Amino acid sequence: MKYLRGILLPAIALALAPLVAAKKDGPLVKTTTFDQELVNLVWFDDSEVVLADEIETGAVYRSTDAGKKWEKLKDMVTVVVIKNPYDKKVAVALGPNRQHQITYDQGETWDQFETKLPITGLNAPLSWHSGDSKKIIVNTVEDCWTAPCLGMSWYTTDGFKTPPKLVREDRKMCIWAKSSERFLLGKDVHDDKIICITAGKYSQKSSDFRLLMSDKFFKDEEEPVMSSGRTVAGFVNMAVVKGYLVAAAKSDHSKELALYVTDDTDTWHRALFGDHKIEENAYTILESTNYSIQVDVMTQKRAFVGALYSSNSNGTYFTKKVDYTNRNEQGFVDFEKVAGVQGCFLVNIIDNGKDITGPNSDKKLKSQITFDDGRTFEALKTKEGKDLHLHSVTNLHNSGRVFSSPAPGVVMGVGNTGDRLGAYTDGDLYVSDDAGLTWTLALTDAHKYEFGNQGAILVAVFDEGETDKVEYSIDHGKKWESVKLPDEVGKIRARELTTVPDSTSLKFILYGSKKKEKGGRDFIMVHLDFAELHERQCEKGDFEKWSARKDDKGKDMCVMGQKQYYRRRKADVDCFIAEDFKEPEADFDPCDCDEEKDYECDFNFKPEQEDGKAKNCVPAGPLELPGGACKDGAKTFKGSSGWRKIPGNGCKGDTKKDAPIERDCTDTVKAPASGEITKEVTNFKGKNFLEFYYLERGRNIAGTDETVIMLTSEREAWISHNHGKEWKLAVDAEIVQIYPHLYINDRAYLITPSEKVYYTMDRGLKDSFKSHTFNAPNMPNLEGRQILQFHPKNEDWLIWVGGENCKDGKTTGCHTAAHFTPKNGGEWKALLKFVKKCAFVWREAGRHVAEELVFCEQHIDEEMANPLELITSEDWFAKKDVKFKSVVEFATMGEFIVVATKGDDGKSLKLDASLDGSTFADAKFPSKLNVDHQTAYTVLESSTHSIFLHVTVNPTEGQEYGAIIKSNSNGTSYVMSLANVNRNTPGYVDFEKMQGIEGVALASIVANVEQVNGGAKKKLQSKITHNDAADWTFMEKVVDKKDKPITCKGEAICALHIHGYTERRDPRETYSSPTAVGVMMAVGNVGEYLTTFEEASTFITTDAGITWKLVMEGNFAWEFGDQGSVIVIVKRGLTKNLFYSLDNGDNWEEYQFADHDMTIDTISTVPSDTSLNFLLWGADKDNKLTTVNVDFSGLKQFEKKCELVEEDPTGGDYTLFTPQHPVTGDECLFGHVAQYHRKKDGVNCRNGERIDHLHNISKNCTCQRRDFECDFNFERHQDGSCHLVEGLTPADPKAVCAEAGVEEYWDITGYRKIPISTCEGGNDMSETSQVYPCPGFEKQFEKKHGISGFGIFLAVVIPVVAAGGFGYYVWRNWDGKFGRIRLGDSTGYSSLDGDSPLIKWPVAAIAGLVAVVAAIPMLIGSLFRMVSGRFGSGGGGGYGDGYGAGRTYTSRSSFARGRGDYAVVDPDEGELLGEDSDEEV
Repeated sequence: MKYLRGILLPAIALALAPLVAAKKDGPLVKTTTFDQELVNLVWFDDSEVVLADEIETGAVYRSTDAGKKWEKLKDMVTVVVIKNPYDKKVAVALGPNRQHQITYDQGETWDQFETKLPITGLNAPLSWHSGDSKKIIVNTVEDCWTAPCLGMSWYTTDGFKTPPKLVREDRKMCIWAKSSERFLLGKDVHDDKIICITAGKYSQKSSDFRLLMSDKFFKDEEEPVMSSGRTVAGFVNMAVVKGYLVAAAKSDHSKELALYVTDDTDTWHRALFGDHKIEENAYTILESTNYSIQVDVMTQKRAFVGALYSSNSNGTYFTKKVDYTNRNEQGFVDFEKVAGVQGCFLVNIIDNGKDITGPNSDKKLKSQITFDDGRTFEALKTKEGKDLHLHSVTNLHNSGRVFSSPAPGVVMGVGNTGDRLGAYTDGDLYVSDDAGLTWTLALTDAHKYEFGNQGAILVAVFDEGETDKVEYSIDHGKKWESVKLPDEVGKIRARELTTVPDSTSLKFILYGSKKKEKGGRDFIMVHLDFAELHERQCEKGDFEKWSARKDDKGKDMCVMGQKQYYRRRKADVDCFIAEDFKEPEADFDPCDCDEEKDYECDFNFKPEQEDGKAKNCVPAGPLELPGGACKDGAKTFKGSSGWRKIPGNGCKGDTKKDAPIERDCTDTVKAPASGEITKEVTNFKGKNFLEFYYLERGRNIAGTDETVIMLTSEREAWISHNHGKEWKLAVDAEIVQIYPHLYINDRAYLITPSEKVYYTMDRGLKDSFKSHTFNAPNMPNLEGRQILQFHPKNEDWLIWVGGENCKDGKTTGCHTAAHFTPKNGGEWKALLKFVKKCAFVWREAGRHVAEELVFCEQHIDEEMANPLELITSEDWFAKKDVKFKSVVEFATMGEFIVVATKGDDGKSLKLDASLDGSTFADAKFPSKLNVDHQTAYTVLESSTHSIFLHVTVNPTEGQEYGAIIKSNSNGTSYVMSLANVNRNTPGYVDFEKMQGIEGVALASIVANVEQVNGGAKKKLQSKITHNDAADWTFMEKVVDKKDKPITCKGEAICALHIHGYTERRDPRETYSSPTAVGVMMAVGNVGEYLTTFEEASTFITTDAGITWKLVMEGNFAWEFGDQGSVIVIVKRGLTKNLFYSLDNGDNWEEYQFADHDMTIDTISTVPSDTSLNFLLWGADKDNKLTTVNVDFSGLKQFEKKCELVEEDPTGGDYTLFTPQHPVTGDECLFGHVAQYHRKKDGVNCRNGERIDHLHNISKNCTCQRRDFECDFNFERHQDGSCHLVEGLTPADPKAVCAEAGVEEYWDITGYRKIPISTCEGGNDMSETSQVYPCPGFEKQFEKKHGISGFGIFLAVVIPVVAAGGFGYYVWRNWDGKFGRIRLGDSTGYSSLDGDSPLIKWPVAAIAGLVAVVAAIPMLIGSLFRMVSGRFGSGGGGGYGDGYGAGRTYTSRSSFARGRGDYAVVDPDEGELLGEDSDEEV
């Protein structure tokens, strides 16, 4: 079917009466002139009815005689008219606002309907049902206030006779399952099925988007299980292509996509592309056949080069058909099927594809054609034997198909002969009447062209300038005649030439424009009717049986087991076909089955390719055993040969290709587990490991590699793809630092001492570090500054902070300089010199700033001795804005941008925050936080709309401590959370969020602050919170190995106290894992205070910190594997044994990994904790650096994969774990009951790919006191009540009335709801019973409350998602302007400073010595346990001699992409600000 694609069709406002020109032997020509430009010419199939709409006013014109006469439709205003592709009488005219119209009689009458919101501008506005034209889905505008953009979809089943009903309010896109005529063809099922990509269950992160289906308009819903046996998250797009539905899913931290294909919505298969990968915005699903999907995959991104793949009949395996296809930036590909001819299509390939490096490279394009479905390609040939090259889809010059139409075998194109394709204006018009096998020159110069009367007439118009004539041919382009346009019209510039979509008519419309004498342009619609050229109608003898496909010997060719023929008018007869609107139909003759052409790999088999063809079909997994087979000692069974006849193939006869063969019974089961734990030891030269990182595959990414890359003190970078079993040098060069990309796990950069940088885009597979290099603008800086910065969205955008004039150890004139590249090092632009740091500020969600916004800290007047100033720019510093003088540091946290500057006294610090990067406001701290000189801050973490901040109270070295305070929604007013929290000199704080369970955190306080202030040694105690830092308690429930309570003698407090960040050699070693729900491990002791490591033991909790159990005496390091199925611990120091538990720490087994003691520093595994492999890092005899891979996958306990059924969560291998309140014991935490998947006790199976452990929020609870915390300027008393701080007054509640859109206000109560609480009703302590009208809004207030009696309402309700998607809340005090920050107001008690089980908790520190932050993320499903394995111990984040970062851990590496998604999720830097002795003000 013919379609229009993006051709601007100008036109309308009738000006002149139609002019008629008649010619005895020529066509009828009638013209109509318009003064306004038209867009979107819509020609209804099998009719002469045409619509066009005016681009300026939206007025609609209609013609019922193929453009001979035009009528302006009354009361019609449209943005676009969209034709139903399955019903030739139906179209919808979408209006500019909410009023739209629909026709069921080709525009003769229209019915109006209304949508509640305007139509989307991001997605297809409509989804048509292929079998029922009354069923339509309409998509309305998205809410892009908080990324990602989500909108509402609505449906009608009566053609909008009644108002449309809501499908989903949180969708990315929705379509009918039956949105293609071939999908579910002949199956009377799923007629009402709608498929949507929606927000995640409890998250709006794009990586959590779900694919949902419903047969009942989402009164119920189903999440399909994919071929992995689990549901999949991260869907970004879907489409119905012929008989297939294709859905694409992406993973966090990767551009790679997984394509899933179904032909019935019940069974889904992962599409495999061999060694190639599909990336987001780098593939195009092309016009496909009834038996395969055609996909063009971008292989060279910046050069727009692709490779064409074709699938088997169920869309699961794709084979490459041709390399170096030509694409453009919009994703269009030079590919087109020849209409009506099976297996025949044209492509343009780049002959010099291997040499193309960028968009400005000179592509040498050549045209090729295949007649056998892509098995072989050949050059287009003229009848003289010359190679012909044609302009294709990437260079469109008309609407509809480029080369062909339903006219059998007649093909036209503009191009040239020679060794490559030239410019369009240097081309000529060529024609072929044998489906592209041979071509003849039709007309010189480029022309627009069309087909009519099933190819009996060809029409063309000059396309290189103005013309006053139209060319036509009635003999397949051998001879051409011309018809002159009327003198009154003169010359026009052709814009479009078109006819009825099936090319069966003799009537055409030419649309063009011409200059007016007094300026401006007229727009001309030319009606051409060739019916009067000949009176004779074609008879039987005027037709031939034309073979659609011939081989190179001229013989009829078989495709899909058939020869294809058409009844077609002979080229040299003098007649027209009297069959308007009747498309030609093909006849087929079956061929004998061919073993090579007519067979494909059977289900559960995959091809082994050779030269793009399937040489063999091998099992893709264990084979299914037929009933009764392999019994009574039988060793073989009759099974599939691996081949099957392609479904739909019409060949006749049988071959041995698909005959069953004898197969070994062992092929039906997975190789039995060995029952053994295995180990691999590797030694390296060097004194220590400087750093190591896991480049982990995303969960939707194909492959089995577990890649780790590390750097030794010998400056050698080693890489392993099997988790340290085998290592090899990544490059044979001196490397000083490794920079993994913060947002794309597949990318990493190896920094050399010079400008040369090695990089990978595929996790270092295929030795890609060695083949990918670029030159930076200068060498790495020698001042310990972060060298590379990455952009969260544009993965090729990099900022390089290097050293200028620094070679050969020079110090005079050596300084830093920042450069920017938009092309991954392909080209560089200078930003600023003498900088300390430059960073991108844009983030995916929460922060509304330009993608180009960059913050830089630069020394004033470009003098290194001068203080820093903060400079911002959105145009790479062509223009710049100085935001702050005397800057110490800035940190980007969630939606907040926090800046620390030196106070006027030159000694203290001042903190400012912003939401938009433009407007900043002072942070107001609790009144009783008495700090004479604020000298250091540590930003512990940022949840949605709030910050946890540690403010140093005592900065004396060795005696540091401070208070943890919590901000309101704009980061400026804070309330006290916990006093006297321990901190160390580098800025780490003993505070850590538990991952996997919301709102649980641990902290250590200084119990003897008065003595410490006098110079005494600290005495530390540990506390835990289960309500997001509102209340803190001691951990007093501790049992020994036999579950007996551990007691203390003569001590006032008997509780567990644990060693935290301030004492860790490696901050990777977090207490918890996001995938081991409710489980934490810690090293400490039971007593009144924390003692030394020598006296410590190792403990575990499996109920989120309520009860702790002794595991082992001594100081052990630990790791979680297979999402908690196995826990491995190893004693630090000299040892040759490790211990592991398969039952959450109830029982421990010992394993000897060496025959002699080794020095073990740490243990690591993949950031997601999903592997059964672990790495021990340390030193062997003679202090040789050593890694030991320990592999638990051979244990029989992990032979079977666990069964998880979301609809029956306790029916498989899992149960539901519900956290409880530690005091009351009830299940209401944060206002709701949360249920998590946890493997059942005693079940032997492996979890495998990552599970979203949060199953359900089963209910919201009624509000209680524990759901609230004290508001700003209020403090908590011993009885738990909140009272106004003495001497202070609450903010004026009426102050909010000055803000835009606020019509009413409440009294301040002193309480505000804990951000992550979702409680409803009950005792809402943040509200009083009295609400007041703002001045000037008394009438609105009376109307609202006098009639409805509802509670609090806002005139402007902003839908901001809080608590991980648990619901929409009213952000009462929002003023509609990001960056306008209110100080000291009442926003705290009603704002959306929420938390969530899926919110990422970045960690950043703020103080003069730049070190990493001291907090840990709490998350479910997305944030992995910090650093573990991302960073090496010992040398920390960089080489210690000055390259990039000579500190213990660089700001780049500290938590950036550390143990898991830590900084990738919200890769904001951890920086400690303050106590900067190096800077003088």
